[in-house]
Amino acid sequence: MTNQAPANLKSTMTTAVSLNQTGRFKERREAFMRRVSGGIAIFPAAPTAIRNGDVEHEYRQDTDFYYLTGFEEPNAVAVLAPDHPEHKFVLFVQPKDREREVWTGWRSGEEGAKRDYGADAAFTMDKLDEELPKLAVKADRIYYRFGGDPTFDLRLVGWMRRFQRQRQREGTGPTSVIDPAELLHDMRLIKSFDDLELLRRAIDITCEGHLGAIQAIKPGANEYEIEAVIRYVFRKNGSPRSGYAPIVASGANATVLHYTTNNQPIDDGDLVLIDAGAEFGYYTGDVTRTLPAAGRFTEEQATLYQLVLDAQIEAIEAIKPGATFIEPHERAVRVLTEGLVRLGLLEGEIDKLIEENTLKKFYMHRTSHWLGMDVHDAGPYKVADEWRRLEPGMVMTVEPGLYIAEDSEGVDPRYLGIGIRVEDDVLVTDDGHEVLSARVPKSIAEIESLMSRN
Repeated sequence: MTNQAPANLKSTMTTAVSLNQTGRFKERREAFMRRVSGGIAIFPAAPTAIRNGDVEHEYRQDTDFYYLTGFEEPNAVAVLAPDHPEHKFVLFVQPKDREREVWTGWRSGEEGAKRDYGADAAFTMDKLDEELPKLAVKADRIYYRFGGDPTFDLRLVGWMRRFQRQRQREGTGPTSVIDPAELLHDMRLIKSFDDLELLRRAIDITCEGHLGAIQAIKPGANEYEIEAVIRYVFRKNGSPRSGYAPIVASGANATVLHYTTNNQPIDDGDLVLIDAGAEFGYYTGDVTRTLPAAGRFTEEQATLYQLVLDAQIEAIEAIKPGATFIEPHERAVRVLTEGLVRLGLLEGEIDKLIEENTLKKFYMHRTSHWLGMDVHDAGPYKVADEWRRLEPGMVMTVEPGLYIAEDSEGVDPRYLGIGIRVEDDVLVTDDGHEVLSARVPKSIAEIESLMSRN
């Protein structure tokens, strides 16, 4: 094998190099290091995972690691040492190995880590135990998140024992380990212009996938056929993978919130709930639509669907700078509760039903979550026990739903087995909000008009 990378891997590398040349990752590192002055931060790459036998799952880099480095290879560690005189950003990487690269692909090696990813110094992974303590000798604390890789956790504990002995002898060295998430995830929560460019593209591809799925739905098709269309459209448009396992749930399957089996035939009277998001540049969309297999909603389906849609529209209207994170959920809950009382599915005084969370029987989840590099993205929902206030640059989902299981007691049989969710991705802007996924129709008239062309 020559040192020339295979075309597909070389393309991936070129993308990473291009992104680094914009300074995006360097700016993130510098912003983070300003927050951790006096310490060092250690970020291991995501470990590889065995699927079965000697076959590995598709590799996807740890989000925090990628956010700070742009480096996508496994078996790596990034160290940020803001007070080091020379080596503020150090990468430990796999060594160049022609024989291994024949089997598993191109490796950047030490020189590539410095040249293409901006590392001030780079070492092979076998030097980690030797070189990392040198970087930490003057630091008083280590920023590291436990739980991602238990093997690496134990390694860090061993280093801390070494640092304790060193501090006793020399009076220097870290004495504590601090989770960097509070600092780093707050950075990830507020999207920059560059972040939003990638997220907009991920959402645009997501919308294309949903539009393709809408065209493919028909009675007699199987859920996995619709999933295949979604995955095909995502890949065709440049998404390397889904941001999460797509949900294609027909009929009563839609009352299971995270149904991903996707292997049942779609019957004529079914609603089909599709929850799918494409990943692009490590950002992911997250959109849900609920559609009538036959192209038209029944009266009961339309009644419940319009109620969910009304709740979603009301929730979206609550999104603006200064509002609290929970306000969209509170508005959606009120609309849904009032509607179900009108329909006779709930009984009682509205405020008391809301206070007692009676709606949970049919609506079990919160209306929103942060969206970004992870589908349930990083960032606190509360600060000092108060709901976080929305700021420009935050992106959140709005996804109310109703899930009436087939075995629900005391429910009009006409509504049993109906599951509905409507979800969009919403950016908080300077003066309000922007629905980033608005391209996918969601009104009853728009859906039925589009599906009539199938």
